Amino acid sequence: MTTFPESHRDLLDAQVATLATIGGDGYPQLSELWFLYDDGELKLSLNDSRLKTRNLMKRPQCSLMILDLQNPYRYLVVRGNAAIEPDDDHSFADRFGKKYSADLRVHDQPGESRVVVTIEPTNVYAVDMSGG
Repeated sequence: MTTFPESHRDLLDAQVATLATIGGDGYPQLSELWFLYDDGELKLSLNDSRLKTRNLMKRPQCSLMILDLQNPYRYLVVRGNAAIEPDDDHSFADRFGKKYSADLRVHDQPGESRVVVTIEPTNVYAVDMSGG
C-alpha cells in the first residue's frame, strides 16, 4: 500500500480527479471523474462500455491527478497501473455512490456493467508551486 504525503492527504477527499489513459492511437485520453479513497487505495467505479475503461483493459498504465480547486498550483498525481475487477452486483458502485449521493445505475444502459478500478501506484507526486 502506498503512503500519500501528509501535505496532500486532504486532496484524497476531493470531489473530482482527472484520469489519463492511453488511447488506441497512443495519445492520452483524459476524463474528469469521481473517485473514492478507500482503505488506503484510490478506486473508481467505471462502466465497462466507456472508452477510458476499454483503454485501461488494453493498457493498464494510467495517471490520476487531483487538483486543489482552492489553489490550482497544488495537486497530487498518482501514476500507476489499473487493476480491474467486475462489479456485477453493484456492491462497490453502491458504496462508491454514497460519497456523491448518487445511484450509478442511472448511467448504465441495458447490457452494460460496472467494474472496480484500483490504481496501483508506481509513483506519487505531491506538488505545491504556490510558494506557501
